[in-house]
Amino acid sequence: MDNGAQRVYGWKKEGTLLYQRQRVDWQKGVPQVPAKKLKEYLDANGVPYVTVTHSVAYTAQEIASIAHVPGREMAKTVMVKVDGKMAMAVLPASLKVDLDLLRSVTRSHDVELAHEVDFKAMFPDCETGAMPPFGNLYGMKVYMEKSLRQDDEIAFNAGTHKELIWMRRADLERLTHPYIAEFAEEALAAAG
Repeated sequence: MDNGAQRVYGWKKEGTLLYQRQRVDWQKGVPQVPAKKLKEYLDANGVPYVTVTHSVAYTAQEIASIAHVPGREMAKTVMVKVDGKMAMAVLPASLKVDLDLLRSVTRSHDVELAHEVDFKAMFPDCETGAMPPFGNLYGMKVYMEKSLRQDDEIAFNAGTHKELIWMRRADLERLTHPYIAEFAEEALAAAG
């Protein structure tokens, strides 16, 4: 077994969904439970979900491709500052935050992308850039792009660059109480 190999064990059936309870990271030799806080929260609220382990990937579009998740169901969490307060903008992998639109829908004076140094310490149980869209667990607002409501299911990083959670979108909304609005644009159109 190579140093990066992982063995998944402890599957539990709940309803019609299977979810992963724990994994072993053979490099460290001890069980690792990324985003433990999130999984405990989902379990405590009776939310069925699937945890998918995949090859290391750093962008939401890469993850969608590797994990065979439809791009419109793969959500990414973009950290933003809204009038100086940290918040999460959650949108489909293929879209980009339009800061002017977000400023308008939040009725804020200043909206900007957050720098890693601004938020890294706020997510001690997550790898940087792999934060799940549960701002309520971290004391911040969540803004959800309206187009995510086109599907009943949603997938997102589970706290690492190797794992995602797939669950019902309605459960995500029920637990996070996001502000739902249109604030995204096509990534290709934004680049042009």
